[in-house]
Amino acid sequence: MKIINPELIHYFNGDLQGKKVERSCKLYKDAMSFYKSVDTSLDPDTVMYEVMTVNADKKEPGYLNWAISLLHPVKVNDECCMTRGHFHVVTDCEEYYWCAEGEGLLMFMDENGNDWCEKVCRNSLHHIDGHLAHRLINTGNTDLRIICCWNSNAGHDYRRVEAHPFPHRVFYREEGIVIEDA
Repeated sequence: MKIINPELIHYFNGDLQGKKVERSCKLYKDAMSFYKSVDTSLDPDTVMYEVMTVNADKKEPGYLNWAISLLHPVKVNDECCMTRGHFHVVTDCEEYYWCAEGEGLLMFMDENGNDWCEKVCRNSLHHIDGHLAHRLINTGNTDLRIICCWNSNAGHDYRRVEAHPFPHRVFYREEGIVIEDA
């Protein structure tokens, strides 16, 4: 029997490394529509968040994807950096988020448009029901690093969130975290 080296390495306070790792980067110019207003003082090429993903070989039940979402501590007119947010196409598919570092909020929205947040902090573990839209929000002054695991056949339904946006927004002001109606 031979012993082989692992194909992938996950440094919990670092990156995913390996041939199967796909990297994407969301720049401010591609994320402007997420925010309440445009911040003209922010360079359009500012990196808002990055995602490193290992996609399963098949998009079928029983196969899993693994990823790191890294949200930078960027504010857009005091609005906290956030991901686009999505429902799953296949609503029977759940997801887990584990916070490796940083602090923030995980915003949920049900199919009726009701929303709420869970606090995200180092080592917190979050179960995401497949029927809920979800988005990450970095409320801190350091990177928010989240480890994600979900069914490879779940899919991302961004259009539902665009048609029916999250009803609240999160800002960081002098008095701390402020949640406002969208």
